[in-house]
Amino acid sequence: MTLLQMLAVSLAINGVFFAFALALKTDVFTDITYSLSFISLSVALAARGGSLSSAGIVAVALVTIWALRLGGYLFYRILHIKVDHRFDDKRDSFVRFGSFWLLQAITVWVVMLPVYGIVSSPRTSTVPAWLVAVSVVIFAVGLAIEAVADAQKYRFKSDPANAGRFMSMGLWRLSRHPNYFGEMLVWWAIAIPGVYVFRGPGLLYFIGPAFISFLLLFVSGVPLLERSAEEKWGSDEAYRRYRRATSLIVPLPPRKGA
Repeated sequence: MTLLQMLAVSLAINGVFFAFALALKTDVFTDITYSLSFISLSVALAARGGSLSSAGIVAVALVTIWALRLGGYLFYRILHIKVDHRFDDKRDSFVRFGSFWLLQAITVWVVMLPVYGIVSSPRTSTVPAWLVAVSVVIFAVGLAIEAVADAQKYRFKSDPANAGRFMSMGLWRLSRHPNYFGEMLVWWAIAIPGVYVFRGPGLLYFIGPAFISFLLLFVSGVPLLERSAEEKWGSDEAYRRYRRATSLIVPLPPRKGA
């Protein structure tokens, strides 16, 4: 499988589900398609022909595990909340809604670049086992942080007693966006064997984790949620104290005296 074929697969999957989402005016398919795209590309890379090295097998397996976890969680959540308010101003517009789905398809392709590089490089067969183990351990830490943070926030928001309140318990006491920290850790962990594999232009494969980190930190993740939180609780002294005392991304002990 070539990089262009990977892009074509991602565009095709997202294009099909975009058509259903637009016709039915539903948000049910959006996030599950994101995860399905990663799983499909992982399966396609694993089945590309030839034997996979242990590092390649691990990279494909880690992506699949991450996508199954995230997809299962997001699908369960949308079935209960019914609507994703990110799309309130896009759902009825072919251009605005379609632009989101196009960006989603391209994002999947870009983020998968290091996995493609690891699977396709002949150098991957010589990656030291200890480096693969480091990748797995860091991935496990990132996945655990992301999963626990998602579960904690979902339980908090599902409790009617917390209506109108901001989340500041559990991992959210240590970071205002611990799930995003876990997400970034996952993708940098998956790319770790690339330190041994990628050379010259191949270093561009690291654009994958850098791109998802950039999106979360500066585009579609942190900025949107920080702005939304400021609109909701900006005049709340408790929230202002929480904001001053709590790390933005990396889970850290709250700052004293903040």
